Amino acid sequence: MTPDLLHYIEETDSTNNRLKQMLQDGSRLHNLYTLYTFFQTAGRGQQGNKWESERNKNLLFSTLLLPDYLLAADQFRISMLVPLAIVNVLNHIEPQLSDSLTIKWPNDIYIGNKKLAGILIENTLAGNHVATSVAGVGVNVNQERFISDAPNPVSLCQVTGKQYDLHTLMYAIAEETERLLPLLNAPEELKRQYMQHLYRAGGMYPYEEREVSLTPVSIQQQDNSRQFLAEIADIDSNGCLCLRLQDQSIRRYHFKQLRYVITPDSRV
Repeated sequence: MTPDLLHYIEETDSTNNRLKQMLQDGSRLHNLYTLYTFFQTAGRGQQGNKWESERNKNLLFSTLLLPDYLLAADQFRISMLVPLAIVNVLNHIEPQLSDSLTIKWPNDIYIGNKKLAGILIENTLAGNHVATSVAGVGVNVNQERFISDAPNPVSLCQVTGKQYDLHTLMYAIAEETERLLPLLNAPEELKRQYMQHLYRAGGMYPYEEREVSLTPVSIQQQDNSRQFLAEIADIDSNGCLCLRLQDQSIRRYHFKQLRYVITPDSRV
């Protein structure tokens, strides 16, 4: 990873917005170009949700991928690769977390039942191929207290009691992303590694079906009538989560059709 591919800015509204604007303005950016900051004024999560991050406490970045060889039908591979790179780095830094550090489908990163990092991937297509992919990532690193109404945030320092150098962490994640990049052309191996780190990879857990909305919505109160127990059976090539119910039937869910019901003791 050459340092020229990493560009630090003190503040921006959203690294995804900034990087996409650079592309629209005609900037010639190389594969794996990464824009990172320690403060965003308008950080975004999935479905327009806001991402809370205290100034100079956390790592916020967007990486540009140019996988023009990747079919549009296979774009979920990017959603597997990006969190895998981050988990690998964190496991190397703090190996004692390896049993509790997981990837929650499709691409959140959890420690136990709490959210450590969120990822927003925005792809553009050219015909039936992926033209560009902007992977926006927010990792909670040194923040000691969260004040938003997000249900379950956690930071690395809250778990380990340590403070971390954000520039060093960024460089390590960029290097690991580059190392893993060939796995976009090795889907079976990529999926194997992704599944090794999957949140709720074994056992029956409670889930809840959700109405799909095209507008941002806050998490509503649990609706027990929609809850059911299931175990993860597979993730298909389109990125759909396949759940096996207690009667052995299989249900298949697209992102946002399903909510994980997380309680102090969710496992059955």
